[in-house]
Amino acid sequence: MKKQTTPKQKLLHIFKKNPAMTIGEIMKYFTISEIAVRKHIHELEQQGLVEKTSHKKKIGRPYFTYDLTKKGHDTFPNQLKTLPIDLLSDLEALQGPKAVYDVLEKRMEREKAYYESCIVTNSLEERIHQVAHIQNENGYMVEVEKTDDGDFELRNYNCPISNIASTYHQVCLNEKKMLEQLFSNSKVSAHSFITKGNHVCRWTIKNPSANE
Repeated sequence: MKKQTTPKQKLLHIFKKNPAMTIGEIMKYFTISEIAVRKHIHELEQQGLVEKTSHKKKIGRPYFTYDLTKKGHDTFPNQLKTLPIDLLSDLEALQGPKAVYDVLEKRMEREKAYYESCIVTNSLEERIHQVAHIQNENGYMVEVEKTDDGDFELRNYNCPISNIASTYHQVCLNEKKMLEQLFSNSKVSAHSFITKGNHVCRWTIKNPSANE
């Protein structure tokens, strides 16, 4: 038995096919009342799936058009999770494991260069917080805590590339290598990994001045 499409699902499909639609254009696809349709659109806006844009007219009140947001587009099937792994697997099959190693190493070098360009202090604590800020911008959900010993613990509660890191643990090893290079005067230790079944990636960065 075919599953019935809900009004919200129907709206998402309409916006996917037809960008910048007015309420009048939307209503051509519905037999329910305009009030009901507006209610469903408003709920999609609240969920961050649809955005409303106001357009001014020379005469009269402005009118609105509706579009999918990036989050709205992401509700449709895509290969973002599987494609990177498939490509790395194909590369490994064609050119061997070293080719994959080199690609992931190149990625680490590019990331490290970006971090170094953003860090503007020599203070260990400030550098750690700047690294955490960059990681949070990239979706890692990082918390920093200074321990009683004066060291620093970084906790990542989300891994945006866990699909790749779960298959190629080199990604996690490269993360450790990058942190060691960013904090070259400190010892960096890894205690847990999301890709190994833990709920958090946890790192300790030793504070040399606190352990003298």
